[in-house]
Amino acid sequence: MRNNLVLFILPNFSAGGAERVVLNLVGDLKSLGHSVNILVFNDEGSLSSMLPDNVKVHNLRTGSLRKSIFLLVKKIRQLNPKVIISTFGYINIALLAIRWLLPQKTEIWVREANLPSISLPNNPYPELMKFSYRLLYRKANKLICTSTKMRNEFVANFLVPIAIIEILPNPVNTKMIQSSMLPIKRFDKGGICCVAAGRLTFQKGFDSLLHWFSELGNKKSTLTILGDGKLKHELIQKTESLGLQERVQFVGFCNNPWQWYAGSDVFLLSSRWEGMSNAALEALVCGTPVIATEESGGIRDVMEQSENNSITIVTGGRQFIKAINKIETKDLSVKPISILPNRYRNGNVTAIVERWLNKLI
Repeated sequence: MRNNLVLFILPNFSAGGAERVVLNLVGDLKSLGHSVNILVFNDEGSLSSMLPDNVKVHNLRTGSLRKSIFLLVKKIRQLNPKVIISTFGYINIALLAIRWLLPQKTEIWVREANLPSISLPNNPYPELMKFSYRLLYRKANKLICTSTKMRNEFVANFLVPIAIIEILPNPVNTKMIQSSMLPIKRFDKGGICCVAAGRLTFQKGFDSLLHWFSELGNKKSTLTILGDGKLKHELIQKTESLGLQERVQFVGFCNNPWQWYAGSDVFLLSSRWEGMSNAALEALVCGTPVIATEESGGIRDVMEQSENNSITIVTGGRQFIKAINKIETKDLSVKPISILPNRYRNGNVTAIVERWLNKLI
């Protein structure tokens, strides 16, 4: 007999946007009385601190998907969940490929974290991934997209039936952020204080951001970059070569980035591709406007839903620089007020998922 278990699958608890989305949903669904478990290939990662105490974690201790297939099938058959929710493309493909080995009545919901038109060409195996998406994504019970643009791509480019596609905003825990963002932190040398956050990888475009920042008119402006990654040493070298070492700081992974968001005048999103940036959404909660590249995916949906011109989307470096030069310093005597549209608040997002789950009972 099938139970009502909702099983989320993650590779680990590393500090990424997809992991944050899952952990926010897990915590809210659990608080609403749903039976929720998480399955991971290993339980390492800095976001493990976000895990609610009463959520069971099944750790396969394999470290990778390739080593996990047999144990993954065995564990899913043992748990016999009502629904499996996965949010990484390569795991989504594997689950859909082996679903004939899984309990027949278990639904598979796959969530896509990045715009496929930009992310897949940057995959090590782009043609294989494109073929797999076209072949397998249509077999999901539900495909969860973060934006209208992403949904339209899956319909037009991958022939996924629109009937199985849902658009789900990223859930943002606004109450927690607003209770954590004070006292603010600010890297101030008399100009505009900018902040950026994310893994230090090619995708996030921090190399381009440093170049654009070097061309700002106000040479007293500063930039704080939060996050770690394999390009840290290379980015620090670029900072030095551009003569920015006194105006750019690398803070590393930060348990409370919201103090930096609240203390900055603007959040800079320089991604080469993106689905929906959690960091940008969280910056809006802290009352900080966002400047984003055109390639930053679903942020355009947020811009269209905002009523306060809090998001500027630009094409190319010249526009990015021009937009930063227009930013004014904050009034630090006033407590920051959220400028995030209500539909992204975690309670509203979780209510959508709960409605989907209730239809299965």
